[in-house]
Amino acid sequence: MTTTRAMIAAALIVATWGLALAKLPPPPPPTDAQKTAAEEKKAKDAVVADQAKMAQAKAEDRVAARYIAEQKAKGVIVHPTPIAAAAGSAPVMTAQGNTPAGSRTGQSADAKGPAKPQSQPSAPATGAGAAKDSSKK
Repeated sequence: MTTTRAMIAAALIVATWGLALAKLPPPPPPTDAQKTAAEEKKAKDAVVADQAKMAQAKAEDRVAARYIAEQKAKGVIVHPTPIAAAAGSAPVMTAQGNTPAGSRTGQSADAKGPAKPQSQPSAPATGAGAAKDSSKK
């Protein structure tokens, strides 16, 4: 009984393998009507994507404004950090949507981290175990 099941399973595998490797004929070239429909669909999708992007930005601005108002009510001053876009894309903007005077494209000076202090060279090791420790590398 198990031999029969094994033979059936092997036959199914071979048949499935043959179907998987079967070459289908290439699709016919698109007609002018199909090309036009595809271009219209592409343009429509681009408009919908742009509208979705604008709606997302509007929602993010509403959330940021609400958060700032809540923090102001608590007495906490919030200084939103502008998000640096791709280099050369748009000037730096504040959370209220206005561009500070004299700003330029890229990351603002506030968004950059504070300068790291330069480290002072350490004093040479002295004492009984100094020679022993300095030889370990």
